[in-house]
Amino acid sequence: MKEKGYKVIISGGGTGGHVYPAIAIANELKQSGVEILFVGAKHKLEMIKVPQAGYKIIGLPVQGLQRRLTYKNIFVFINLIKSIFKSKKIIKNFKPDVVVGVGGYASLPILYIAFKKKIPTLLQEQNSYAGMANKFLSKKAKKICVAYHNMEKYFPKEKIVFTGNPIRKDLLDIQNKKQDAYKYFQLDQHKKTILVLGGSLGARTINESLPAMMKEIKERQDIQILWQTGKNYYDTISKNVKESNYTNLNIKAFIDKMDYAYEIADLVISRAGALTISEICFMEKPCILVPSPNVSEDHQTKNAKALVEKNAALMVKDSEAKEKLIPLTFSLIEDSKKLIDLQENIKPLSVKTASQDIAKEILKILEDES
Repeated sequence: MKEKGYKVIISGGGTGGHVYPAIAIANELKQSGVEILFVGAKHKLEMIKVPQAGYKIIGLPVQGLQRRLTYKNIFVFINLIKSIFKSKKIIKNFKPDVVVGVGGYASLPILYIAFKKKIPTLLQEQNSYAGMANKFLSKKAKKICVAYHNMEKYFPKEKIVFTGNPIRKDLLDIQNKKQDAYKYFQLDQHKKTILVLGGSLGARTINESLPAMMKEIKERQDIQILWQTGKNYYDTISKNVKESNYTNLNIKAFIDKMDYAYEIADLVISRAGALTISEICFMEKPCILVPSPNVSEDHQTKNAKALVEKNAALMVKDSEAKEKLIPLTFSLIEDSKKLIDLQENIKPLSVKTASQDIAKEILKILEDES
């Protein structure tokens, strides 16, 4: 290692799917004595989560492009120019040896300047379908770490390294937590538990499909629900639960102890974001995926299909969820053989050493360039 130690900028974010893997990579690099600076988008999740993890972050005014004809894209362009100029100052002051992009529009300005300054870069693509930012940035990147096979259609084959997606630190140590988890969520260890993940803000279709299940759950003595509604839906759903005197369920706006939640889940219902899928694979949980239609290039459907094609998950289209999700859920939770088959088929899809492997690739670039 060079005399003053290496410096790395990690950039990207916007959602937990970008932020949590970035923090996991930083934690690995930190163990090798690397100095780390995060660069993200102002007012986004990374501006909260990164400092909580103990790292410094600088926010850029960069915004995502509106995918329709609107005057708002004028401000997107203006803020992109501002972010490029700010990125020049960041790189001049911090003097990074490598810049790492974890996806999302927040990574564009800083990686663009890194290219201009001939600073080596590494990209991490979490999804089975490459986003616009990473496709553009891949032309100059040294390495591209991916979580799905067959990514040669998006990136130069010689740059691709299959690593999987890093997951949250608390999931890595899941042993002997089951009893504590049941107690924490005040759930019955003798009942099958359905974990419903509505995201941090709330997945409208999933949240609107569940009330029909609640009525049936009330009559059942063998099934219970742990339901993360998201903050936008919590008040309405919580009020409905109290007024209807529903039992056998625990409603949360946000689940802060996901290790506990996954540990007691017999079945997971979720959107198909890259981070969530990686966590479900790591925890080896049977799942029903309801891909969000409100994402770029419909990448969540592609993520879900990558599992469905291996008989490692079931999928319900968002447009069909209100009709099909509840019957499928009850059918599956009662089919022990199908649950076991899904669990066995999802096991090989988990990569246990993703954050370490990505950190190794970054360290290789640092050593090669020094």
